[in-house]
Amino acid sequence: MQICCSAGLLLISCLFLVPSASGVLQLPSPWGFRCDATKGICIKKERTGVDTLQTLNRCKLNCDRKGVLWPYPKSVSLGSDTVEFIPTNVTKNIIAHPQVESLLLEAMQIFQRNLHMYHPKFVENEAAWAGPWDPETLAHKLHIDITVTGQDTRLTLDTDESYRLDVVTSDSQTTAQIAAQTFFGARHALETLSQLVEYEENRETLMILRSVNIHDEPAFKYRGILLDTSRNFFTVKEIERTLDAMAANKLNTFHWHITDSHSFPMHLANLPKMTYYGAYSSSQIYYPSDIRNIVHYGRVRGIRVLPEFDAPAHVGNGWQWAEQQGLGKLAVCVNREPWQSYCVEPPCGQLNLANPKMYDVLGQIYNGMVDLFSPIDLFHYGGDEVNLNCWNTTDEIVNWMNEQGNGLTEDAYYNQWSIFQEKSRQLFTDANNKQEVPGIIWTSHLTEAGRADQYLSNSKYIIQIWTTDSDPLIGELLDKKFRVIFSNYDHWYLDCGVGAWVGEGNNWCSPYKGWQAVYDNSPLKIAANLTTTYDPALILGGEAALWSEQVDGTSLDSRLWPRGAALAERLWSNPSNNWEPAETRFIHHRQRLVQRGIQADRIQPQWCHQNEGLCYL
Repeated sequence: MQICCSAGLLLISCLFLVPSASGVLQLPSPWGFRCDATKGICIKKERTGVDTLQTLNRCKLNCDRKGVLWPYPKSVSLGSDTVEFIPTNVTKNIIAHPQVESLLLEAMQIFQRNLHMYHPKFVENEAAWAGPWDPETLAHKLHIDITVTGQDTRLTLDTDESYRLDVVTSDSQTTAQIAAQTFFGARHALETLSQLVEYEENRETLMILRSVNIHDEPAFKYRGILLDTSRNFFTVKEIERTLDAMAANKLNTFHWHITDSHSFPMHLANLPKMTYYGAYSSSQIYYPSDIRNIVHYGRVRGIRVLPEFDAPAHVGNGWQWAEQQGLGKLAVCVNREPWQSYCVEPPCGQLNLANPKMYDVLGQIYNGMVDLFSPIDLFHYGGDEVNLNCWNTTDEIVNWMNEQGNGLTEDAYYNQWSIFQEKSRQLFTDANNKQEVPGIIWTSHLTEAGRADQYLSNSKYIIQIWTTDSDPLIGELLDKKFRVIFSNYDHWYLDCGVGAWVGEGNNWCSPYKGWQAVYDNSPLKIAANLTTTYDPALILGGEAALWSEQVDGTSLDSRLWPRGAALAERLWSNPSNNWEPAETRFIHHRQRLVQRGIQADRIQPQWCHQNEGLCYL
């Protein structure tokens, strides 16, 4: 079938309706794209046969000097031409320690799966999906040479995550050479390599830039996402999908807030009654095999799974079994009413400082967690939002405080809280085969002005800041040589900006934090505004938090992504600019996340993606 088209008096083209394999008639697009190299944007133009126009994907690959890479590398040089191949024609050669090679082989499988997912007809669960790729490109190979010199297979705060990636092309082969000190750097290089590839829709092939030189490393050691799985339960598949998205953004820490006062879904073989009493249901439990699989799933993607056991507050449901076993109350104020008097949100619960058997059980919990999450290089103790009125209205604790001669003042309770924290650290160290690892705690009453160095050691604890970016405490902690992780709620709490879940109006940390606010939140600039004497090395990085009062699996992806990607570029690249120059790459990266099965929120109409620079104020 033929359609002849005209514009005014000028006959400009004849377009053909072409039958597809499914029998549906397809009309070729009259539009193409021209790169405006001075602005680094692709301009949509009608095909007239006069200009040489490209597909949008081909144009975007190298029109901007950063291409469509996210987060953008420290140093990058992109060639101006592409070559086509198909993902079934990828070969590899790995030079690495055997244990590192084993991880790299898994990472290569992920890389090749990501290539297949560029095809719009990709079928997720179809075994060995090969796709309707154009067989004419079978002659061209993508060969990947990977050399890793180090033997580390676990991530620490001292891990070298840098890499070198060079792409060169001959007539029949494109070779990607990856050199890294560690597995983690090489894995990041594979992610970058996957972002140098796009789908060529006119020929059902993939295309890769012919020549590339990249030297890259992160600006910050700690780049995290927190997920709370106590207030609402998330399936293993949903957590794995979160790890997939984190890997696509080179985020390296999944902070698992696995328990709270609401529920205890973590099954411990040595304390099975914690989940018997604390899980929402028998189908909403993380069993040991689940947790170990998640830890490995993260490691292969360059991510540490950081466990948190929040205490002495934020405990409750799951602890009710103790009295029946003759251990007395291990937790007090559990589900106590009116909740406003005893905790920040329902349900209430805090550990019982007056019952020494509480420490026995706490030690068993740590033993169980070390077994599940090993190897552990960091541990999160929680340690925020203790309500003194809970303790001070519990007869057992009041009597114990008086008998010990402590008194009932705020300072007396804070001192006992600090003693609890030190005992917890010792118990965890014992559980961890006597190997001490840095502990993380939230900003709290123990870290308030003038208190942090009184109650905590700056060599043993890292402080995670969740107050606002103008809090003078940030400067004080840095001046006192505490290492810090930023999670200031005014920019990096991703649960904000929805309706309240108790009462009416909006939730407490509203308004919504748009990707622009997330991107522009610079830990170094915040610190510089609050102190001029700090060592920048004390700022380990940052983390976006998703507390789950109003989130479950149905909305997980859209709350985290693509805003989590904005966090990722801030922490990997630490850009000197604000969000505006990054917008077109960001919009394209959001499309990439969707291609990989992440249900990331829409940021703009698709028209803006195809008409760069025209959606502005």
